Amino acid sequence: MSRLLDTINEYKEAFKKKAPLEIQEKMLAATSKLKEESISKNALKVGDFASEIKLQNEKGKEFSLFDSLDNNDYILVNFYRGGWCPYCNFELKALESRVEEFKSLGAKLIAISPQSPDSSLSTKEKNELTFEVLSDINNIVAKKFGLVFSLDEELKPIYLSFGIDIPASNDESSYEIPMPATYLINKNKEILFSFIDEDYTKRCEPQEIINILKSLQSH
Repeated sequence: MSRLLDTINEYKEAFKKKAPLEIQEKMLAATSKLKEESISKNALKVGDFASEIKLQNEKGKEFSLFDSLDNNDYILVNFYRGGWCPYCNFELKALESRVEEFKSLGAKLIAISPQSPDSSLSTKEKNELTFEVLSDINNIVAKKFGLVFSLDEELKPIYLSFGIDIPASNDESSYEIPMPATYLINKNKEILFSFIDEDYTKRCEPQEIINILKSLQSH
């Protein structure tokens, strides 16, 4: 089974070869700025307690974190930027490839983005996802988790040149998006594992989550 890291590295190498150097430098500078500001320091981490998540899935049905914990030992929550982000799509597909293992270890997987339900449905269908994809309109939940920032002004025209229209995807004009993040939450609403990085190209390897779930079962 190929690792998510390998898929990401292959994409990054291909991007370096085709994207103008000026664009690459602007994108790297924007990421460096976020890291310097250390915006992840405000995000919920291990030992914190999760807020309730009440959001609509891609079909308009409401999902409740607290209700779902009544029927599952753990909820695995993946915050992603949107279906327009190739790194997010790689991660969602990698998570899908392990979804049955998560289930067998007592964890229900959900994904959350600020996309509209229509955009979320497109993301689900494009990546052939079997887990719920939730719409966090205006990043209300992502803000409670401390993940939200505004896209750098210099990146807006670059993204548009790539055919990425974030306001259209999110059905609102703020350009606010979450840092990609992964959380494992138990029945007590306690966060047992968190992965957050200002660099959107860095993602949690699904195998790491499998290993944690297995270690929890052995205790």
